Amino acid sequence: MTMSGIVEDVSDANYMEFTESSGAVVAYGLATCEPCKTYDPILEDTAARFPGVKIGKAKMHVPGRCREIKKAHTFETYPTTHFFANGKLLLTREGVVDKAELAALISDYLLK
Repeated sequence: MTMSGIVEDVSDANYMEFTESSGAVVAYGLATCEPCKTYDPILEDTAARFPGVKIGKAKMHVPGRCREIKKAHTFETYPTTHFFANGKLLLTREGVVDKAELAALISDYLLK
């Protein structure tokens, strides 16, 4: 069991378990993506504010790490953020989601 309030690494190995929790946010990104880098501190701050929600990053550039995730989802923009509850994809947002909007979306969709 991981500590709450931290951003977890998401890969094929833990994707299903991660997304099947009662509330999860997954940000998909690339190492070479500048907006992805600016998103990291927003995700970390949000993870600290919402310890009951799983927040993770899928590093899509790491060879072999997210092969199944890539088969399941098509990404035109990085970062892309998915909001899950109990295995169901509730919402997709493309680009960086600012801190206030991310908090509002978590409250509206995952903390019912």
